[in-house]
Amino acid sequence: MCGMEIWINPACSKCRSALGLLDAEGAEYTVRRYLEDVPSADEIRAVLDRLRLEPWDITRTQEPVARELGLKEWPRDAGARDRWIAALSEHPKLIQRPIITADDGTALVARSEEAVREAISHSGKG
Repeated sequence: MCGMEIWINPACSKCRSALGLLDAEGAEYTVRRYLEDVPSADEIRAVLDRLRLEPWDITRTQEPVARELGLKEWPRDAGARDRWIAALSEHPKLIQRPIITADDGTALVARSEEAVREAISHSGKG
């Protein structure tokens, strides 16, 4: 398996454009359709460590399920971290996308062309 992995929702236009750019650059990557292949709490923790972000930083708070859960009112502190991670694992639609994990151990939320190019540069390509 190559080191770069991209978590996508095929219905997401930003995901599709990220894939197009990866292909155009000849990057090697694995696709993870995270709505079907749902990441575990531990996998989310690992990606957060690589992103150097907190779970609320990658949560799509505008999703209907976010409103149902009342996420906007949840505390954003160390004590609530596991609760947020559990919510992301139970409701993967809440995860911001696309997320690219690079060969060098870094990761980023690749919502712009610049971010995708940065991920490619971290993977020794480009």
